[in-house]
Amino acid sequence: MTLPDRPSVLTPGQARALFRTGADTPTTSGWCRGHAQANLLAVPRDLAFDALLFAHRNPAACPVLEVTDPGDPHPREMAPAADLRTDLPAYRIYEHGVPVAEVGDATAYWRDDLVAFLIGCSFSFEAALAAAGVPIRHVEQGRNVAMFLTDRPCVPAGRLAGPLVVSMRPVPEALVETAIEVSGRFPTHHGPPVHVGDPAALGIADLGRPDFGDPVAAEPGDVPVFWACGVTPQAALMTGAPEFAITHAPGRMFITDRAD
Repeated sequence: MTLPDRPSVLTPGQARALFRTGADTPTTSGWCRGHAQANLLAVPRDLAFDALLFAHRNPAACPVLEVTDPGDPHPREMAPAADLRTDLPAYRIYEHGVPVAEVGDATAYWRDDLVAFLIGCSFSFEAALAAAGVPIRHVEQGRNVAMFLTDRPCVPAGRLAGPLVVSMRPVPEALVETAIEVSGRFPTHHGPPVHVGDPAALGIADLGRPDFGDPVAAEPGDVPVFWACGVTPQAALMTGAPEFAITHAPGRMFITDRAD
């Protein structure tokens, strides 16, 4: 299916309708400008408290926007007309901590006991960064944002434990303080960076080999800037290996009706 030439001008409802009919995109970064995006984590009810506690203990990586009732795929607050089973570009299905499938429609995998968590996403502050003059290199290059596993452990909660995941954006050195200030105004979408500069300080060996997403080329004078990332719960699933979970595919988010 052909994607729109200007996804930034779509309404969230129009974008979700496209995804519902099978349209895919390498990334939702830049889609529906002015609206918040969210990571998805759906876990069985008996794991939901651990997930909520994990998010509470690791708020930079897991800022919770909404939690659904068990089995209910319709978020009441962020997008009441949406369906979390169909309205994302792509989903990952986890069994015992292993991603066993990536699908465009999760209806066949949805269970009556699933509790869905919508978690803030750093794509939500990219329009504000751009308005402040900060270039968004992965958007310029038509790529997904680069995401990396770090050597920083999250605070564990029950069966969930694992490393912090970060997203990286190359930022011109003169604009790093601007990027920190602007993103800091979005605490429900990861807030300010967790690190600026040397990737080795986070245990990242090679910026050209992200664990999720695409490699993003820096321009001369750029500095790598790292934000906590909502893929962190997926790293916790891989470490804790619970029986079952559904998540978004990294970089392909749920687009909400809320303003960013």
